[in-house]
Amino acid sequence: MPKLLPVFRIIALLEGVSYILLLFIATPIKYLYEDPQYVKLLGMPHGILFMAYVVIAVLISSDMKWPTRTLWIVLFASVIPFGTFYIDKKYLNKKRA
Repeated sequence: MPKLLPVFRIIALLEGVSYILLLFIATPIKYLYEDPQYVKLLGMPHGILFMAYVVIAVLISSDMKWPTRTLWIVLFASVIPFGTFYIDKKYLNKKRA
């Protein structure tokens, strides 16, 4: 098991939650109530988490023995709402002997 896997799982969870909050709470508030403060508040942390997710995914891909296609699926999932939760369940939460 790669050393960065527990860190990656936490980053994936936080990135997914921040993306959901940004898309479904902050953005509607911005456009419906003309109040951009929540987008400003959540935007920077989400961006940092997104970049960390991508970098760590690339770093652990060889240790996890992911084929290139799997790496692309993991990376693509970060731009789909709830995608990182799927990745955690399908690729990261496997019991290893």
